[in-house]
Amino acid sequence: MEYHHDFQNWINQHIKFLKTRQFNKLDVVHLVEELEDMGKSNIRELESRFVILIAHLLKWQFQPDNQSSIWRGFISEQRVQLLRLLKKVPSLKRHLANAVMDAYPDAVFLASDETGLPENVFPQSCSYTIEQLLDKTFYPDSE
Repeated sequence: MEYHHDFQNWINQHIKFLKTRQFNKLDVVHLVEELEDMGKSNIRELESRFVILIAHLLKWQFQPDNQSSIWRGFISEQRVQLLRLLKKVPSLKRHLANAVMDAYPDAVFLASDETGLPENVFPQSCSYTIEQLLDKTFYPDSE
């Protein structure tokens, strides 16, 4: 019952149980559930950062007259955060291709919404490589 009523206390108890090797007291079902969710949250962050990065790169490419230091700052910030996340959780590297693929439709939606350009103006799939996306010096040429 503790898990549903006071999650923080449940965590603290389980840390204590693990440190003192009281494995028989562990709520294994909920512990496994929480560990799985932790892994998913890292992937969600990866995808979210790619959505924002790709949307800004699309805006940069398809609205060259509106390019600004603010857009450059948004692009740089997402790259810094992505590289930081990959440094902290190196195993996420195997999820990069899928994260980009999953993020792309939302990035197109955002870019379309923010630019007023129809979604069909943008490529159907991401034309930037993972290397380009993470390269601090890459900015796509204007269309």
